[in-house]
Amino acid sequence: MFPRLDYLEWISGRPEVALYDLASSDLRGDRGHEPEAVPGPLEGLDDPPKGATVETQIAGAYGVHPDQVLVTAGATLANVVATATALGLDPDEDSDEKQRVLVEKPAYEPLVETPAALGAEVDRFLRGDVYRLDVERVENALTEQTELVTVTNRHNPSGSLTERETLADLANVASDAGARLLVDEVYAPYVTEERDGPFGGPTAAGLDNTVVTNSLTKFHGLGDLRIGWLVADREFVERARSVSHHFHGAAGTSRALARRALHNEAHLAERSRTLLAENTELLESFLAERDDVDGFVADGSTFAFLDPANAGGDELVEAAWDEGVLVVPGRFFDDEERVRVSLGRNPSEVASALDALRGVLDGFQ
Repeated sequence: MFPRLDYLEWISGRPEVALYDLASSDLRGDRGHEPEAVPGPLEGLDDPPKGATVETQIAGAYGVHPDQVLVTAGATLANVVATATALGLDPDEDSDEKQRVLVEKPAYEPLVETPAALGAEVDRFLRGDVYRLDVERVENALTEQTELVTVTNRHNPSGSLTERETLADLANVASDAGARLLVDEVYAPYVTEERDGPFGGPTAAGLDNTVVTNSLTKFHGLGDLRIGWLVADREFVERARSVSHHFHGAAGTSRALARRALHNEAHLAERSRTLLAENTELLESFLAERDDVDGFVADGSTFAFLDPANAGGDELVEAAWDEGVLVVPGRFFDDEERVRVSLGRNPSEVASALDALRGVLDGFQ
């Protein structure tokens, strides 16, 4: 029933042994991959007052009621639960046609494979120039059987950012067709200047017929907590809570540390935004100096989807790995010619990693 998630199987264990990690997109800075009882960024920080819960803290960030928040063991699980809930809300038992889910292209592989694993037919729509989210393309790809439209913001793998006004237009188009909009927002806070939204980034939360997902993994660099969530209307979250009982919940220790992280979110965000600004500048400089790599760096993004002129995606990835450099093959994001490069470590480490990648690219000239 469940297909292999090739990307997750491929990446497993590689960041831990790579000499130069240009694949991990979480802003972990100088933290290693060894498990810690208390993650370094949380050591010495105050805990919130008694009575605070992860749900109330997240609800406060989004300006919603706690009943509109479901905490999960990571954002991947939040997406699974959201997809299963959307497909199970109003099934037509008499129909011989499969429910359909419409997913952006290129896309993060699990967002394509999860609805297929749940029995849905998966349709795709292409993003526009520079991977812009094109509402008209979505509208043209919708069918009467479409139950869910799934996008990422920032777009994974390109880093393209969509503002709330466009997300609102997309939510209206999906809702008019009888579909729900799912927006994975794990990269939405990747902005060097804070917006008026949760964790400083744009959000689709609160739009009609929309569910958003996020976690502490990417922007806050706290993936070892495995804390994610979804935010939607109360009816959807109530049903999603029932669906979530089929999966493991977030561990109590992770919840306790998540409360501390969210209580000190402004402090953690300052660290992350400093890292964002410095690494974005490094990535922009790297791309500007290369005439053998096509692509763009979205403003405030530390990752990009790049097309090397003299090598295919897999060819470059293999040559880079031989030199200890880890980058992600574009085939996991619907494009075999490209690679995704992500800068989540300290700038000094990133600078060395980019130097190593320069040498690999020079070898193809």
